[in-house]
Amino acid sequence: MNSWFTVKVKYTKQLENGTFKRVSEPYMLAAMTFTDAEARIYEELGALIRGEFTVVGIARTDVHDIFAYDDSETWYKCKVTYDKIDDEGDKKKTISQNYLVTAPNVKEAYIRVQESLSTLMIDFKITIVAESPIVEIFPYHEDDVATISKVITEIVDEISSENTVLDAEHLIQSKGAIFSASGSDEEESESNLVDELDDENE
Repeated sequence: MNSWFTVKVKYTKQLENGTFKRVSEPYMLAAMTFTDAEARIYEELGALIRGEFTVVGIARTDVHDIFAYDDSETWYKCKVTYDKIDDEGDKKKTISQNYLVTAPNVKEAYIRVQESLSTLMIDFKITIVAESPIVEIFPYHEDDVATISKVITEIVDEISSENTVLDAEHLIQSKGAIFSASGSDEEESESNLVDELDDENE
């Protein structure tokens, strides 16, 4: 089973003014183990970062879903809570889940998560929306991620070929590409919320 890991790497970065600075940046990727995560980050960043870089930290990251939009590269972490009644129907438990979404600002991030979860048959609250330092996210397979334009194009092609009509749920799902760690349990609802991303807001 694959999980999400946040990997911090340190390298010498050339700034816009031409100067060089030693920086530490976090990336998130799907991997099976910590060793796999380290191997994958070297593979993914080998062609992106000039010169040598060093992995300075790897942490398992609790994220339920990720909503990727192609109009922004800034990631926001959103904490969503909802109440769950136990099987006996007399005890209520508050469940918390973390989501990541790309957006141009906090307000748009809130709106996008709210729209993406609007088909859920439960009442939920978005309690935290905060910008995340995550630079980029690497799913386990490239096919797991589709840009918004690609998703919409595929839907339009489907309509054209089958002469069908989009329903409300289909429209909502087309607003953002959703991807999870390939092979993970997408039905799991409870999260521990003990991850590196929580430290960002402290």
